[in-house]
Amino acid sequence: MTVTIVRHTRPLADGNTPTERLPVTMCARDLVATQNLAPHRHPWGQLTYALDGVLRVTAADSTWIVPQSRAIWIAPGVEHAVTVLEQARLRPLRILAARNPFPGADCRVLEVSGLLRELLAALEQLPPGATEARADLVANLILDEMSRCATRPIRVPLPRDKRLAALCAALIDDPAAPHTLAQWAGRVGASERTLARLFERELGMRFGQWRQQVRLAHAAPLIARGMPLGHVAEQLGYASQSAFSQMFRKTFGSSPSAFFAGR
Repeated sequence: MTVTIVRHTRPLADGNTPTERLPVTMCARDLVATQNLAPHRHPWGQLTYALDGVLRVTAADSTWIVPQSRAIWIAPGVEHAVTVLEQARLRPLRILAARNPFPGADCRVLEVSGLLRELLAALEQLPPGATEARADLVANLILDEMSRCATRPIRVPLPRDKRLAALCAALIDDPAAPHTLAQWAGRVGASERTLARLFERELGMRFGQWRQQVRLAHAAPLIARGMPLGHVAEQLGYASQSAFSQMFRKTFGSSPSAFFAGR
């Protein structure tokens, strides 16, 4: 099957969604920090990627912080919402379900390789009169490179219980908040024991572990754009840079500087 690409500078209309004839499309959208995309779903798969800025993508009872070095794959039919944390040039790639590079309905965070970044730029810059052979080559290279990109495990699961959800939403908005679980209990109207049990049952981890995941998710875009580690640690509520680095090393097996240098 020949792959053709259509490029749009506005959100895709219903008549321009991916089809067998046009299975790979891109939609360019520049979003300011006050713009959010409400929960929605569509029948095609989507690689949510921004040339710059920072997004928070929520889907499948989880949330991810997505800086420009990463992208998130959202399978067909999965409801998702996008919160713009920093002004972003959004370049989502939409792929016909039959051409999905990943099996199943799980979301995946991809480390955007240099080759994939250049291929997405090439796709956006294809002139309207580009030959079918050129469009076919770029599209197939994108799909192949997506399947080869490394995945990153910074995922923050979200609860269903309203009391726990209120706590989690507050910490996602302010990851440096120093409150203990007992202090949060007084704020959300549940006992400390109840909240501890809910963390284990709904999220599969303890309160401290979940808060650590939130802080790691927020740390990624700060480090990626060059913020000194001492400032990152301070913004996320760590007593020192060494305490933050120790936690990062325990999670990823390397220091923050080595991790991002490797990227």
